[in-house]
Amino acid sequence: MLMRFSGFCLFVAFSIAASSLTLSVAQAAEPIRVSIYDHSDGSANGPKNLMKFLTEENGFKCVRVSPEEIRDTDILTKTDVLIIPGGSASAQSKKLEEAGCAKIKEFVKNGGGYVGICAGAYLATSDYSWSLGLMNAKVVDKAHWARGTGPVELEMKESGKTLLGESSDLVGVYYGQGPLLSPGSTKELPPYEPLALYATEIAKKGAPSGVMVGTSAIAKVNYGNGRVICYSCHPEGKNGPHHLIKAGVRWAAGIDELPAPVASPQKLSADSTTKVD
Repeated sequence: MLMRFSGFCLFVAFSIAASSLTLSVAQAAEPIRVSIYDHSDGSANGPKNLMKFLTEENGFKCVRVSPEEIRDTDILTKTDVLIIPGGSASAQSKKLEEAGCAKIKEFVKNGGGYVGICAGAYLATSDYSWSLGLMNAKVVDKAHWARGTGPVELEMKESGKTLLGESSDLVGVYYGQGPLLSPGSTKELPPYEPLALYATEIAKKGAPSGVMVGTSAIAKVNYGNGRVICYSCHPEGKNGPHHLIKAGVRWAAGIDELPAPVASPQKLSADSTTKVD
């Protein structure tokens, strides 16, 4: 009788352990809920490019959200990571209005993730009257923000290579007039950590040479209980490297498991003119 009871207890214990394991695996397999800002009529290239690889197959569940939805609904309560892609940061801020900007800051402060790409990186800085102030960063050479577009090379920091799953020291990526980031001076905000610097530059339209190299191209920081990562460049474009975005979104979602490293080419392919905004 005692042996039967002991066997029954072992069976119950095993069943509970197996159920817990199944539950934890199921929870781990839940896709990251990503909301992608879009105030266009659906024609904006940034959201379309992102949704091509931030798929459920890759562990993401994406929806487009309008500034009105952010401002007037509870959409951010159903979001793990908010992506603000390329476009015009000042226009994004204007359409979000003060209420929408405040809801984004509260979302991140309470543990949400923020990914800013080009315009979204401008918006995250603390350098403009319309900025969100999520990252203690200023923009270098604001007078020549429209300095031109084209392929550039990034110098990956060791921390950036580890976090973003990149094994190459120099990585080719498309640049579309994103902010040249450098440390800001807002006392209330912690310093950001640069993950990649610009190793080459774009200096067209009267922009001076020698300014862009060495500024931050990818940077991360914590804001309250949330995480912020900004890309001045466009890894979400046709030529990627897309894994830099996927790993950044996972980190912003609070996932600390490091991705397997991938070796990106130092130069983009010949077709590097894909539209990103």
